[in-house]
Amino acid sequence: MAKTEVILTSNIVGLGAESDQVRVAAGYARNYLFPQRLAIPLTHVNKRRIDSLKQRRAEREAHEFNTMAELAKGVAKLVCIVQVKTGEDGKIFGAVTAGTIADQLKNQFDISLDKRKIHLEHPIHTLGDHDVELKLHAEVAATLKVRVESTTPLPAPPEAPAPEGRREERPERRGRRKETPGETAAKPGAEKTEGGERKPRAVKAERTPRGEKTVRTEKAPKAEKTANPAKSEKPE
Repeated sequence: MAKTEVILTSNIVGLGAESDQVRVAAGYARNYLFPQRLAIPLTHVNKRRIDSLKQRRAEREAHEFNTMAELAKGVAKLVCIVQVKTGEDGKIFGAVTAGTIADQLKNQFDISLDKRKIHLEHPIHTLGDHDVELKLHAEVAATLKVRVESTTPLPAPPEAPAPEGRREERPERRGRRKETPGETAAKPGAEKTEGGERKPRAVKAERTPRGEKTVRTEKAPKAEKTANPAKSEKPE
């Protein structure tokens, strides 16, 4: 395959930057680089443009450095939320990749970032917070916090049994007032029970003092029988 030398007029990832002299396939230069004005043929006339291309390159790199440095400060304060579907055991379906993070940065914060600048050692397979390294520039790096959340509602945990409270004291019966120990002790003639409370003694009937006779009520006199006239009157 024929090769040709060209001078790059723009930054091409993986190939070079402005003012670089590179060898590429003749067909690639003829069909792509030259029509897109990304390179010019290496000639004596075009070599004079190398100095101006180097100046353009220096200005571009300084602008990119300042832009990425400001972006690094802003990204460090952000939390990129990625929502995924999970199973009942909490495991996510699939994985979170650099492309997924780049899409969420665009959707949530309107930040356009090449996914090749998002460096993941391996795709994310677990929920929670993850620190992701960003290589924004050759001299600028940043750390982005990515929070992976589940869109699947988790099953409700079983309710714990309520602790047994103290048994409520039964209300006293109406019409009966509970006596305090002090009141019971103050009553004369009270006897102590097993629980310490005093039990009132039964009141005995008053005895009649000796030497005094009880007064008996006289019975009403019986009515006198009516005399029989026949018996009382004797013939003379």
